[in-house]
Order: sequence, then C-alpha cells, then structure tokens
Amino acid sequence: MKNIPLLLMGCGGVGRQLLQHIVSCRSLHAQQGVHLRVIGVCDSKSLFFASDVITRELNDQTLYEVCRVKSNGSSLSALGDLGECIVYGNSESKRKVMDIAALLGKATGLAFVDCSASSETIGVLNQVVDMGCCVVLANKKPLTSIMEDYDKLVSFPRRIRHESTVGAGLPVIASLNRLLSSGDPVHRIIGSLSGTLGYVMSEVEDGKPLSEVVKAAKNLGFTEPDPRDDLSGMDVARKALILARLLGRRINLDNIKIESLYPDEMGPDAMSVEEFLASGIVSLDNDVQERVKKALLNGNVLRYVCVIEGSSRCEVGIQELPKDSPLGRLRGSDNVLEIYSRCYNKQPLVIQGAGAGNDTTAAGVLADILDIQDLFP
Repeated sequence: MKNIPLLLMGCGGVGRQLLQHIVSCRSLHAQQGVHLRVIGVCDSKSLFFASDVITRELNDQTLYEVCRVKSNGSSLSALGDLGECIVYGNSESKRKVMDIAALLGKATGLAFVDCSASSETIGVLNQVVDMGCCVVLANKKPLTSIMEDYDKLVSFPRRIRHESTVGAGLPVIASLNRLLSSGDPVHRIIGSLSGTLGYVMSEVEDGKPLSEVVKAAKNLGFTEPDPRDDLSGMDVARKALILARLLGRRINLDNIKIESLYPDEMGPDAMSVEEFLASGIVSLDNDVQERVKKALLNGNVLRYVCVIEGSSRCEVGIQELPKDSPLGRLRGSDNVLEIYSRCYNKQPLVIQGAGAGNDTTAAGVLADILDIQDLFP
C-alpha cells in the first residue's frame, strides 16, 4: 500500500468536503493500492496534527470531528481534547508546519493541500517546495501573486497540481498542458469561468432585471455573502491570469483589463450589502437591459467572459457573442471554455460542465492528489 502523507490548509467548505471525500473513498483507494494519510489540518489560527507525523495520522472519526467543529464556525482549538497535538497561534503554527515539511519532505514526501482562500499561505508554499514537498491547490491566490512567487511555485512542475483553481473539477489545466506539451500553440482562449456570472447573464437575457437576478442568485446560494465579490469580476480575472501564465504570459493582475458590473461609488467602502441590494443595483437595471436589447438586435447575446488572445490581450468583461456559439448557448451556472490552437483552429476545443460548488471542487483536488502518487515512495 502506497501511503501519501498530506497536510490540509483551509477547513472551509472545500476543505471539509475534501476530508469527507477522502474518508468515503477509503475502500476504492485501497483497491488502487493507495492510502491518503492526513497528518494535519490547519485554519487561519491553529494547526491540529497527529502526535507522530511519521507513523500516525488523524483517523477517520477525528476527520469527521474536524468537519463538524469547523462547520459550526469554531476554531480547531476546540479539538484539544482528542488526544492529538494542537498548536495555537498563527506564527507558532507556521513554525510547526515548516518543521513537519522539513521532517517529511525529503524522507517520505508530503503533499501540502491548500483549500483556503488566503494569500497568507504563499510564504509557506514557497518554502516547502524547496523541501521536496508537493503542492495541490484549490486556492487561486498563490498562483496570482507576483511573478517571483509564481516562478517559485512552478519551479518543480511535476510536484504541483492546480486543476481546481480554474473550473472546479473540469479538466481545463490538464487539457491546456497536453496541448502545450505536444507543441500545439494556443493562440486564443475565451470562456465563461464564473458560475454566478454565467447564471446572471443568462437570466437577464430572458428579460429579467439585473437587480432581481442578483437577489435570486444570492438566495439560491450562488453568490458570495456580498454579491459584489462576484460582480467585480476579480475572481474571473484571477482565473484568466492563471491561464495566461500557463501560456507563458509574464503578467500580473494589474495588467488585466477588468470590467466590474457596478461602479466604484457602489463599492463596499461606499455602501453596505443591504444598501447595494435595496437601492444601488436597481439603478443599473436599465443600462444592462439596453445592452441586452442591442445584442439581441445583432443576433447576439451577452456573456461575462475572459479573453486571452495573442501575446498581449487579456481581459474580462461583458462581450457580445453569437447565439449559436458554445458560449451563446450557455445556460445556468455551467462553465464553458473555448480553446483555439493550431489543431483546434476553426472548431475550438470546448470544455463545459459544472464549474463551481464545494463537492465538484473537492473532487478535483482529490484527483490532483492521486495524480502525484508516483512521486511518493
């Protein structure tokens, strides 16, 4: 049985779902000759780890308890009575994480799995790659930091996986890597990479006011607690940056042209979420409806997309697209990506499916962990 030690950073929705997937797949993985040995989990305040990280692990009952405690909004410090070790405090946790990485990295190997949404993991990840550790990411921020951080992370390409940073579990990164490694240059990518904005744009296409659609999306759980986190386009821009850098573009977030669906005067610093939903977004309804009508007159529809083209173009925002194109036919919260290359020139490679959700994203992370199993003794 091949044992893969892993340390999970981030116990939010995706992190908890990953732990549940790991436990529920025990018999399947046993048939495949693999055992995922969770030696520790950490949140922003605490690290909870096995008393002997070389020989022991957090058992399945303990992992379920981690999920229960975190789903209740409590800190990992609440697990102090389970007989395992616990370290309190952010800086102390980081030191212990580095100790574990140094101990296991070169010996048995160690997979650092980042399911957080924090930029604070970047420093840790940059150090552990030099210690022989593998890195699996659902967190986009390490890959969208400055180029120096990015170069460090990808300096050992066989030891990093990040499929779930773009399109949740969809095979976007793997498909692009296969094209590039086969010498098939990609010259254009256009895609709808936000399930939230995909839903919003397809609903306003049916004549519904933007304000009503956003409120409905929030009630359905499609948006962040503050819908402006989705409407700003920043999440799509991060995904676009990851794809652009994969194609060799040496750019940063501030090089990407980003169209926000609301003006600065309606930003979080100017009005509360309640004010924005009650009065702010209503004033945007007419403008969006006019753009929808204009597109329909041209036989097109509006979609919020990222466009990466040539050596310089990288932007995210609303585009008019043909109704009969893969993006034009998009409905609901699916993601769609069109990839144009030498081999896929007239008819693009199209990747479509659920591109959001804790379950889908966690499944993508789990697949990434299993994909690096050959690197472990």
